[in-house]
Amino acid sequence: MKPRIAFFGSSLVSAYWNGAATYYRGIIRALAGRGFDVTFYEPDAYDRQRHRDIEDPDWARVVVYPVEPGAGEDGVRAALRQARGADIVVKTSGVGVFDALLEEAVLEEKAPHALTIFWDVDAPATLDRLAADPADPFHALVPRYDLVLTYGGGEPVVQGYGAVGARLCVPVYNALDPTTHFPVAPDERFAGDLGFLGNRLPDREARVEAFLFAAAERLPASRFVLGGNGWGDKGMPPNIRYVGHVYTRDHNVFNCTPRAVLNISRDSMARYGFSPATRVFEAAGAGACLITDEWVGIEAFLEPGREVLVAPDGESVAAHLAELDPVRAAGIGQAARSRILAEHTYEHRAAQLDVLLCERTAVQVPS
Repeated sequence: MKPRIAFFGSSLVSAYWNGAATYYRGIIRALAGRGFDVTFYEPDAYDRQRHRDIEDPDWARVVVYPVEPGAGEDGVRAALRQARGADIVVKTSGVGVFDALLEEAVLEEKAPHALTIFWDVDAPATLDRLAADPADPFHALVPRYDLVLTYGGGEPVVQGYGAVGARLCVPVYNALDPTTHFPVAPDERFAGDLGFLGNRLPDREARVEAFLFAAAERLPASRFVLGGNGWGDKGMPPNIRYVGHVYTRDHNVFNCTPRAVLNISRDSMARYGFSPATRVFEAAGAGACLITDEWVGIEAFLEPGREVLVAPDGESVAAHLAELDPVRAAGIGQAARSRILAEHTYEHRAAQLDVLLCERTAVQVPS
């Protein structure tokens, strides 16, 4: 029997202000297909339950615990007690509430035989945080976790976690779930020459200005589409149309409608490299022509010039777009889809995890 996993994360059922949702869904669905029993514990926070993208799935149990004012730590503590029977306890980064409490409590509250994992969906930011503050309590906790998993970062992140005492750090990259992201017919709601989908965040905003806004200014006759939370009061060139939050059910049509779609990494992920965002795989799965900002390691996922177009700045984004005809765009999109299906689905990631987790729980799980 495969191990039982208790997974403390931001949200499985809502992608509202929660970019990790696609990653969690892909990983957990694929693990469930391999026989793992997963319970996902998420806080009732940030209005996510009112903006659900999916109902509770049949491939995982979802426990929503209260964190409303006045409840204090009661909801978190109750969820931790409920998770004590798990063979593997996962604390992700960026739960959003009671993160510091959970980082320590999952180590204290677990069953004696249980494997503990810190699963970092923003390792560059975590490592930068630790480097900036030697007194951060997480320094003392990292060596106590049996395993650190990250959704990107490559060797720089592995070395970074090794330097702060991690026993073992393994990247488990974003990927494609072909049952949820695939080609569909275009929709006028998202019509344009270039689309970008991403929430407005402090370490992304300047790069959106440099790549998307600058390209739009250079191509005033072209049409640009911006989706995501938080951009409503942002000044932008007049040829950019802001469409607000785009639910995951509309990601395929968003990716399939413009001539090309843009990926813009956040500052820290661009610096560390080897950090393809979920939108890279969503776009490739939809057969979209992807233009991405430049970062070390892109060729490990897609071949520049054939499967993806790489741009070091907004001027290059504009140049790619000006030269991109529909036939070439379609060819790049199809090549990307073929590569990702062959090498980078969540089934590939789950196979990696199956070996990694079962090796480490075989001698710990009671018979």
